[in-house]
Amino acid sequence: MPLQKTIPIDSNGMVYLWEVTESEPALQTGISLAVYSKDRLAHMKSELHRRAYLSIRHLLKIAGYQDSDLSYDLHGKPHLKDGSFVSISHSFTQTALVVHKNIPVGIDVEMKREKILRIAHKFTTFVREPNTDIIAEIPRLTHIWAAKETMYKIAGTPGLSFFKDMRVFWSLNHWLIGLIQTAEQEIFYEMHPFEIGDFGGVWGLEIQKASAREGQLKEAFLEAKKNGRVYLQISSAK
Repeated sequence: MPLQKTIPIDSNGMVYLWEVTESEPALQTGISLAVYSKDRLAHMKSELHRRAYLSIRHLLKIAGYQDSDLSYDLHGKPHLKDGSFVSISHSFTQTALVVHKNIPVGIDVEMKREKILRIAHKFTTFVREPNTDIIAEIPRLTHIWAAKETMYKIAGTPGLSFFKDMRVFWSLNHWLIGLIQTAEQEIFYEMHPFEIGDFGGVWGLEIQKASAREGQLKEAFLEAKKNGRVYLQISSAK
């Protein structure tokens, strides 16, 4: 299956989603790989990983780029040659790309699996409420994990703790507000969850310091905390 869905951010940004159903030979057609990408592909043992890698190069092409326009820094964060911001994610047969010309962006997509219940304590203070359907928590926990992955990708700061340094809460507009708060920094993120088949994901934008938007998100955070919409069971809020 080719391009599955696009999600416009604004006139300068777009989210691209791809379901990987094609064979590896089919995905190798129509794109050109740089030498280092060919070498990287050759060392991937998993066929599914190789197919996902190739599908992302197709998404880059749709976004107006080619493989040689993409590079990675020492921390593994991707960059585009023209200075636009980019983020990449893949999970099994789902791949995702987000590009924005002037705002730092991130994206993460995850298959909704019961495994998230076993690792929830590593990134949240999740506690199962009595008489609740634990399976029903999987989509919500998947979005929290994806939101924190998205913030981590945008920040590009090694060592950030998903449990201690990141908070996630609902806004009244049904999107998520993210906050990285450490002794050195306080950064707000506007986060948008999405569902596609068996997968859940989040794309997000970093909010400029001292901007009107940051002020709005701070107010939204205080309102959410006051009314109990901060994830008391599944956030790292202290």
